[in-house]
Amino acid sequence: MKRLILLLTLFLTVTSLRLKADEGMWLPSLIQSQNYEEMVRLGLKLTPEQIYDINNSSLKDAIVRLGGGFCTGEIVSAEGLFITNHHCGYDALQSVSDKEHNYLRDGYWAMSRDKETQANFGISLLVRIEDVTDKVTEGLTESMSLEDRNKKVLEHYKDITKGVEDKDNFISGTVKSFYEGNKYYLFVYQTFPDVRLVGAPPESLGKFGGETDNWMWPRHTADFSMFRIYASKDNKPAEYSKDNVPFKPKHFLPVSMKGIEKGDYAMIFGYPGSTDRYLTSYGVRYDTDVEFPARVKVRRTKLDIYEKYQAQDEGVDLQYASKYAQVSNYWKNFMGQTKALKKLHVYEMKKAEEDAFEKWVAQDNTRKELYGNVIKMYADGYAKIQDYEYYRTYINEAFFGIEMMQIASLFSSMADAETDEARTNLAERVQGNIAEFFKDYYMPLDRDVFAAMLKYMYEDLDHKMLPTDFLSLVKKYKGDFTKMSQVYYKKSKMTSQEGVLAYLSKPNAGKYKKDPMYKLYRIVMDHYWANIRPTIDEAQKSLTPAKRLYVKGLMEMNPNHHYSADANSTMRVTYGNVKDYYPADAVHYNYFTTMDGVLEKYIPKDGEFDLPARFVELAKAKNYGQYADSDGVMHICFLTNNDITGGNSGSPVINGKGELIGTAFDGNWEAMSGDIAFEPQLQRTISVDIRYILWVIDVYAGAGHLVSEMTLVK
Repeated sequence: MKRLILLLTLFLTVTSLRLKADEGMWLPSLIQSQNYEEMVRLGLKLTPEQIYDINNSSLKDAIVRLGGGFCTGEIVSAEGLFITNHHCGYDALQSVSDKEHNYLRDGYWAMSRDKETQANFGISLLVRIEDVTDKVTEGLTESMSLEDRNKKVLEHYKDITKGVEDKDNFISGTVKSFYEGNKYYLFVYQTFPDVRLVGAPPESLGKFGGETDNWMWPRHTADFSMFRIYASKDNKPAEYSKDNVPFKPKHFLPVSMKGIEKGDYAMIFGYPGSTDRYLTSYGVRYDTDVEFPARVKVRRTKLDIYEKYQAQDEGVDLQYASKYAQVSNYWKNFMGQTKALKKLHVYEMKKAEEDAFEKWVAQDNTRKELYGNVIKMYADGYAKIQDYEYYRTYINEAFFGIEMMQIASLFSSMADAETDEARTNLAERVQGNIAEFFKDYYMPLDRDVFAAMLKYMYEDLDHKMLPTDFLSLVKKYKGDFTKMSQVYYKKSKMTSQEGVLAYLSKPNAGKYKKDPMYKLYRIVMDHYWANIRPTIDEAQKSLTPAKRLYVKGLMEMNPNHHYSADANSTMRVTYGNVKDYYPADAVHYNYFTTMDGVLEKYIPKDGEFDLPARFVELAKAKNYGQYADSDGVMHICFLTNNDITGGNSGSPVINGKGELIGTAFDGNWEAMSGDIAFEPQLQRTISVDIRYILWVIDVYAGAGHLVSEMTLVK
């Protein structure tokens, strides 16, 4: 009886959480029908058309997607200037840095337009969103096999996107699945390939707090960088050219100088990468007990090796600064997710929801016919897939954590090409990328990673699932992976730029097939494709339709509830309020931090908490200019209860009037379960106050000309 009461309580709790307006990453095109009344109640002053409109300028036109969606940015001037996070611009900073000009360490500020330098990514602006569910699902039936269904869906995708493509104007479309295949939307984008780095603070400010503060509150980080979009003289997208001019956007965000108070309306636009809110108890149990611990273990070992070599040489430190950040960020994230999922009893909550679903299904024969096997399909699918998914995790995290395997994969593709002409074409295409790869490659470091990763694969994976040739190699070297790595990196020609280019110069000679790195790659990956992936694909025959039917059934079970779709790197809006929180008994976190906290954390010469001398001088003198709050204090970061995830980095935080109040950069440690289960009492978005950004640009860096471009609302 006690267990029944507990499950019922948990189910009621999770149901009530889903009904709260704070949760949800919403399509801006559907706000008027789904969310507008609630947004107004919370403090929105704009019309739906001012948020999303395909005929007139609206907020959507000021939001940029970086690359394919790795981060978000917001346009803040009539001349294409946009802000994103410091860590989003990290690769661009690294690419223009060297030992003589270390812009990661010193910061970068273009004091004139001719100093704005090419970034290593383009941006896209959303043109429109279109519901294409009827077009995609035409001809689909529940009786179709998964293969036939997927084939038909892909055919529809191609027809739909082909109809909107306009290469001359850099316009393209992509169709995305929503609600596990129950809805489909077309997103039309216009891409601008010419983006230039304008400014970024030194990493002592942009990464202040380092790994210690990552995902934590309170925060005091100036996590921002600035870029500019360039276009042709007629304001159209164009490849990089000295003749290009700053882009004139349809809309840019005015900047609020008023500051924020607890309870103020806060809205975030962006491109959240992925969430899994409809994950079942089976998936939660697998993540917490199997996958996440494996990812944490492997990544921690890679980080230890990176740190060892970065500490020894500034050049290596520059080479691996961005790689380290990428590995580190989700190393800590996976730890936090595991802890939060268990602490918040997410497995039990999901199980209670599934029990309620089955009870609802059992009440009607029509439901039983359609949904009766859904939970069993989940159980069967996970029973088949778990060991194989664990293997795939080690392929992704460990095997491809070895940088040489990335090079070997190129030659594997070359070997699999059907004709000599195809091999030659591939070799020509990749030659230009080889110099970039080796610019940020250090062989002794990768050699240590090689030894550590292969050792983990041997020790942690079931030997019955490993390739017999791999086991023979281990036996040959008597389990000495260090010795194995030394031999491989000495004999392989792929470990140098010259060696790779020599192979590429004669792609049809096949000499690369004798290279030990190539041989190892083929041993592992041929086995994966022949013996591991087929079982995963077979399990998906149960899991994919189960996911689609489960979500369809949930929406049918609760017809009056507006369900938010999982994030999938498409533009979303999340809304809520500026808010504090209570992370534990007798502990209260205020909703903002100040310059006092920066100085309190300051530790001279510390790797995470050091500060530039000029910054300390200005801060101690309280030289805040026009950027202090009404209380005379410099506010640094603040909290809202918005719903974000990876990909939202750099997203604008916008007040009820459509003005920029900050830039989002992180979530909080206590709610790391957020990608799977939103917890409104704990879930917070951490953002840097726009006034602190402006202070760093103007007062600290002396780049006030950039602030002058913006529209400051006082």
